[in-house]
Amino acid sequence: MKQNKYDDTDFFEKYSQMARSVGGLNAAGEWESLRPMLPDLHGKRVLDLGCGFGWHCRYAREQQAQSVVGVDLSEKMLERARSMTDDPHIQYVQLAIEDIAFASEQFDVVISSLALHYIERFDLICQKIHHSLTVGGSFVLSVEHPVFTSVAAQDWHYGQLGEKLHWPVDNYYLEGSRVARFLENDVVKYHRTVAHYMNVLIEAGFSIKKLSEPKPTQEMLANSPVMRDELRRPMFLMIAAKKTG
Repeated sequence: MKQNKYDDTDFFEKYSQMARSVGGLNAAGEWESLRPMLPDLHGKRVLDLGCGFGWHCRYAREQQAQSVVGVDLSEKMLERARSMTDDPHIQYVQLAIEDIAFASEQFDVVISSLALHYIERFDLICQKIHHSLTVGGSFVLSVEHPVFTSVAAQDWHYGQLGEKLHWPVDNYYLEGSRVARFLENDVVKYHRTVAHYMNVLIEAGFSIKKLSEPKPTQEMLANSPVMRDELRRPMFLMIAAKKTG
């Protein structure tokens, strides 16, 4: 199923007010962990799947990538991305991730940040990405952690005084769709186990180079005491993979 919540005016306005939408990569809690997982982008041809406002696209060009293609289904997201971009070497394409059909070895690096847990067939996407990458090319992705997605409510279990007792994990092995609430809207996400993500990548022809379950930095903990709760369960899963010969 191809979702396009971001072209809903109310949803888009709420998303536009989020810290990461205003402050970019430096306001995204996972960025400090994702950035070191990226390969050297100098001279590389980069594809960003689910590019949103284009933050990763512009970062790639700052790192002197040769060219960047950003793909997103939302017209509103791409309109904002184009308004923030003044670079002829960045191309934004309105397209569902499920529908990508790029040429063989068209890219050296593929990035996808917090988009692929909205895609039903992760295996098919990995096959398409493998096809579009050069041998030795990199695929770096982040998704919501399976501990985070296993229960549709995606919320803490609270005590009588409203204290956060624990993060519930249930039906972990029951993979498939979950209807979660995000920005006061119902959104379909797809829960997969950690093993599923890893094995699908391996079966598609990738070797796993690094795995990360990032936690808040000391700076984040110092700036916001609420962030200490983020030490109690992982929210993100990040994988750096390479196309084997």
